[in-house]
Amino acid sequence: MQAPGGPKEDTSGGFKHGGWTAPYTDEVYGKVVQNELKPADYLLGRKTFKIWESYWPKHADFWPGINEGTKYVISKTVKKSDWKKSVFLKSAADIKKVKNTDGSDIQVWGSSELIKLLLKNDLVDELRLKIHPLTLGKGKKLFTDGAIPAAFTLTESTVTSTGVIIATYKRAGKVKTGTVGV
Repeated sequence: MQAPGGPKEDTSGGFKHGGWTAPYTDEVYGKVVQNELKPADYLLGRKTFKIWESYWPKHADFWPGINEGTKYVISKTVKKSDWKKSVFLKSAADIKKVKNTDGSDIQVWGSSELIKLLLKNDLVDELRLKIHPLTLGKGKKLFTDGAIPAAFTLTESTVTSTGVIIATYKRAGKVKTGTVGV
């Protein structure tokens, strides 16, 4: 999940495969992404916010509405920004308060450490996954120790001409177990 958009996006940890999604885009992929760019509010980790803060205010023609959505940022060090509608949060409890208010959908883009925090605290209602037909070997991981056991139901899926599986899952309660073949 590290640096999907370009070679220089996130080279932390010596990551050398930035821009790895580019060869897998096609018309279907593009339509899915355009649909995801509908107006919303955003929950971002500090690192993703800093990347976005320097880029999106100058490139909103590609993502209409990005500057109008509220950017909720989880950070213990960054407390203010000149990017309009930026709100800073400190904890999972703060995120839960925002989640429980009326308003726009809240989307998380990137932000690997934030996603782990959300999964650990049962704050994920929906997962939108793009599974690319490659392995990178190194880089940031989405699912690691700490996520609570949780079941999800597939609500939408498509496969692109380049082999990317795009799947949307909604939270479906607790994990159910059983014995196969019985």
